[in-house]
Amino acid sequence: MALRFDEVSDEGALPARVDVVVVGGGIVGTCTALSLAEKGIRVALCEKGVIGGEQSGRNWGWTRVMGRDPKEIPLGIESLRLWRGLNARTGGETGFRQRGIVYLCDTSAELHEHAAWLERARPFQLDSRLLSADEIADVLPGPGRRFVGALYTPSDGGAEPTKASAAVALAARRLGATVHIGCAVRGVETEAGRISGVVTERGVIGCGQVVLAGGAWSRLFCGNIGIDLPQLKVLGSVLRTEPMDGPPETTAGGGDFAFRKRLDGGYSIARRNSTAAELTPDSFRLFFDYMPTFRRTWREVRLRLSRRFLTEWNTPRRWALDATSPFEQVRVLDPAPEDAVIEQARRTVARGFPAFAEAREAERWAGLIDVTPDAVPVISAVDAVPGFYLVTGFSGHGFGIGPGAGKLMADIVAGDPVAVDPAPYRFSRFADGSWKVGF
Repeated sequence: MALRFDEVSDEGALPARVDVVVVGGGIVGTCTALSLAEKGIRVALCEKGVIGGEQSGRNWGWTRVMGRDPKEIPLGIESLRLWRGLNARTGGETGFRQRGIVYLCDTSAELHEHAAWLERARPFQLDSRLLSADEIADVLPGPGRRFVGALYTPSDGGAEPTKASAAVALAARRLGATVHIGCAVRGVETEAGRISGVVTERGVIGCGQVVLAGGAWSRLFCGNIGIDLPQLKVLGSVLRTEPMDGPPETTAGGGDFAFRKRLDGGYSIARRNSTAAELTPDSFRLFFDYMPTFRRTWREVRLRLSRRFLTEWNTPRRWALDATSPFEQVRVLDPAPEDAVIEQARRTVARGFPAFAEAREAERWAGLIDVTPDAVPVISAVDAVPGFYLVTGFSGHGFGIGPGAGKLMADIVAGDPVAVDPAPYRFSRFADGSWKVGF
């Protein structure tokens, strides 16, 4: 059974000119377009496939601040504020529900790590707190084994990946944005070194600013215009159950499982701390950029050689704007899930909470996640190409912090005051090496 995404129809004819073109129709791109449209800025959103069809529609659906890198906490706080009002703002159903999130600990060492994070996060005045072993059952009824403790954030929540991006895109359209589906942007045009338009497979749209929210495709797009964006992809696999009663309502993650109750009454289940890093030619090109990160996370990442190596080896890295681009050859990244990982998740979640032993599988899927060397996104102008902006590299966090990222990107593009300091997300950190501080 294929994933079903809430549909957004194609706009039809391209506008001759707008102020801003947003490339990419995931949660970050649609939130950027909506925030721009709310400012009265003329915006066109171009998506090569379907709205929310890649990782924005394939993730776990968590919307959290808990456990984030301190650089991302302000963006997470702003995003949760926006998630809480997003249904009213869009007039649609994003699936957001504030049910809280719990990180369960099997060892004292894990609990100490969460305590250390809680201390670092103290200046942000979050409602996160540690739970004792005896307190866990009050939040997560029916555990099948005894955990030593947990980290709990009641204000965290979740939303529906297959619904949220579409609701946001439709809201942007109602405010005047044009939304173009199955319309790949091949590249940008410049005049006197500045952005002057984009070339799509259907023609040219004149504009003074372009925002690339291309997810896993962003490095390839940037390379064709001479920008070296350090970004790799990792594979995440997810299982969806049929609707069921019994398991906890609160979202939770243990050392080897994760679950979230869905709007339809089923659950999304995944294997936590087990990500497949697909080896590709870029893995070797960017070897030294990612080595510090790999040293820190090697227990959680499995290197995997698959057909993707040959696929990307045979993908052109440069193309003419009057020729078919790679974005037209693959409309939606739809990788096969790792069945062994999903089966592990089924077993471990049932050991943690026996109510899941009765779960009936509805479907399984996978997605490719765009990852930067420091696992912090890029939300930034690109100085080398005036008028060109990046909002990408969310490293598995994009769905949760998408609304805040979109608003921040729109504020940067418009030159308006920002609610979140954009300095940690600047693209230039990779050129000056400042991202390595603390590694």
